[in-house]
Amino acid sequence: MLLQIHKSKIHRATITQANLNYVGSITIDEALLEAANIMDGERVQIVNNNNGERLETYVITGERGSGVICLNGAAARKCEVGDIVIIISYGWMTPEEAKNHKAITVFPTEKNQLA
Repeated sequence: MLLQIHKSKIHRATITQANLNYVGSITIDEALLEAANIMDGERVQIVNNNNGERLETYVITGERGSGVICLNGAAARKCEVGDIVIIISYGWMTPEEAKNHKAITVFPTEKNQLA
């Protein structure tokens, strides 16, 4: 049996853009993705601390060091620029793997930079 386990998260990032006319997804600064071990195209859950919305989408890599956190497509209706979000990734693991797994949490600065 495989369990879906919290793999990593970017905790309390700030939405910098919302682009309704894009083909879906969330664009995230490459430096944040690398620090959180989240890959381009990976499925993530977005939790909006400002309004309680939760949604799932996939990741597009944004420019390194830009601080970009941009919800694209229909997801752009679930947030506003300035909202605080948690971006969570999950992985499938055996119970044995899960026992030894240590989730990664990245705490970006107010401008979505690594501290």
